[in-house]
Amino acid sequence: MVYYLIALAVVVIDQLTKWLVVNNMYLGEQIPILENLLYITSHRNRGAAFGILQDQMWLFFIITVVVVIGIVYYLQTQVKYIGTGIAFGLVLGGAIGNFIDRLFRGEVVDFIDVKIVGYDFPIFNVADSCLVIGVILLMLFTLKEEKAKGET
Repeated sequence: MVYYLIALAVVVIDQLTKWLVVNNMYLGEQIPILENLLYITSHRNRGAAFGILQDQMWLFFIITVVVVIGIVYYLQTQVKYIGTGIAFGLVLGGAIGNFIDRLFRGEVVDFIDVKIVGYDFPIFNVADSCLVIGVILLMLFTLKEEKAKGET
């Protein structure tokens, strides 16, 4: 299925970019891409988004396994709309990408550093981006599907 290929592409791009950062930058090094807006910053996170739940790896392992099983089950049995499948593919790839880091590195490699109007967003990675985009798409497609059901 194409949804699994999307997940695989996310994992490959995520792991490749993280490998490049780990092997070519020292921890804390920052490379400006667009001054005062976008930087590549070598950072590590032993927690979840915004650095919460530091060193709770067992919790992340359990959550990720449950999420992956749930998504695979849903993709195999429930997906009727391509948009929903694509969204789940992005979420699946993002979850697996960060799971690989936690499993083999004991921490997640983050490197995308955005600063807008003086606010320095938490540093993130490709997997995080795909998770967020996938969840937003899921919400939008769910609303669209519900609206379509109400109109019939």
